[in-house]
Amino acid sequence: MSARVFVVAAGATSFGPMPDVDGHELARQAVCAALESSGIDPAEIGIACAGHAYQGPCFGQKALMKIGLTGMPIVNVENACASGATAVQTVVNAIRAGQAEVGLALGAEKLTKPGGGFLPIVADDLESSMGRVMPAAFAMIARLHMERYGTTPEQMAGVAVKNRRNALRNPRCHLQKAVSVEEVLDAPMIADPLTRYSCCPVSDGAAAILIASEGAARRLCDAPVEIAASVLNSGLRTPYGIVDDRSEMSIRAANRAYEAAGVGPEDVDVCEMHDPFTIAELVHYEDLGFCAPGEAGRMIEEGRTEIGGDVAVSPSGGLLAKGHPLGATGVAQIAELFWQLRGEAGEYQVPGARVGLAHTVGGGVTKLESGACAVHILTA
Repeated sequence: MSARVFVVAAGATSFGPMPDVDGHELARQAVCAALESSGIDPAEIGIACAGHAYQGPCFGQKALMKIGLTGMPIVNVENACASGATAVQTVVNAIRAGQAEVGLALGAEKLTKPGGGFLPIVADDLESSMGRVMPAAFAMIARLHMERYGTTPEQMAGVAVKNRRNALRNPRCHLQKAVSVEEVLDAPMIADPLTRYSCCPVSDGAAAILIASEGAARRLCDAPVEIAASVLNSGLRTPYGIVDDRSEMSIRAANRAYEAAGVGPEDVDVCEMHDPFTIAELVHYEDLGFCAPGEAGRMIEEGRTEIGGDVAVSPSGGLLAKGHPLGATGVAQIAELFWQLRGEAGEYQVPGARVGLAHTVGGGVTKLESGACAVHILTA
C-alpha cells in the first residue's frame, strides 16, 4: 500500500489579465499565500516542482529564489494544460518514495504578454498548422455529440451560465459577469457551434500547495486533506486525434483513481473539471462516470451539477469563468478542493463536501487523443 500523503496548505492569485506582473512574481505570490495561511516554516520544504507551459527554463528556481527557497531539488515540468497537475503528482510521488517529508507544488502561467496566448502553431504538428487548434477540435466534438445523442446548443450554453454564476461568488475569477443562455448563443461565433462565451478566457495566474507525509501533516495542519489518488496518463494513438465525443484517457485515468481511492463516481461531492469549452464539461460528465453516455445534456438541464446538486462541478467557476492560465490550472484545482473539503470556500462552498475530484487534460498532439490527463481524488 502506498504511503499516505496530504495537502496541508494552499494559496492562489486571482486569475485574469495582469500586464504589470511577470510570471515569476505571480508564482511567488501564490507560494507566499500558502505559507502565510498555514504558518509553515519554509525550511520544512524538502522538494519543489513547478508546472508551466511557456515560462522558460528554470522557472521554479527563478520564482522561488527571491523568497529564499533554494538548495533543495527543484523540478520543472511541462505537460500543456496538465502541467500543474503533473507537478502535483511529481511531489506526491517524491513524498511517497521517502525523498522528502514536505514538498511544494506550484503552477503559473503568463498568457497575456505580447505574443502570448495558448494556440501557438508547432512546426511539426501538421494538424494544428492546418487549423485543428483547440476551438476547432472541440467544435467537432460538439457536432459529434449533438448528432449522436441529440445534445442541444442550449444545453451546452447552460454550462457557461452555471459556471459564470458560480464565478460571481469567487473573487479570484477572471470573468465576473453572469450570462444567459441567449447571450451565450448570440455571442460572436468562434468555431460553430462554439461562441465566444463557450470558450475559456486567456488569463494569467498562479497557485501553490504544500504536500506532506502523514506524520508531517498531523504535525503541521489541524485538518489536512488526503490525496487518496494521483493518476497521470497519456493519450493513445488514434486515427482521429482528439476529435471524439468521449475521452478514453479520462475514462482510463478516472477508473484507476476511483480504484486507488476506494470510491466511485457516486461518492464525489465536488469536482473541479477540465472545462475550457462548454462541450468539454458535458463530455467529461460522462467520462468521469457522473452520468451514462448521452445523458450529459439532461444532467446540466436538470441542475444536477449545481452547488447542492448530485455533484457540484466547477463551483469555483471552472476554466470557463475562473480562467485557464495553463500551468496554474491543475494546482489551482487541488487548492480549490482543499478549501472545499475544509469548509473554507466561502460563498461557493459545497455543503458537506467530503470527496473531491480534480481532472485536467492537456496537449494537442497529432495522432494522439491528447498529451496528458491527470485525475486526483481528495478526501476529508
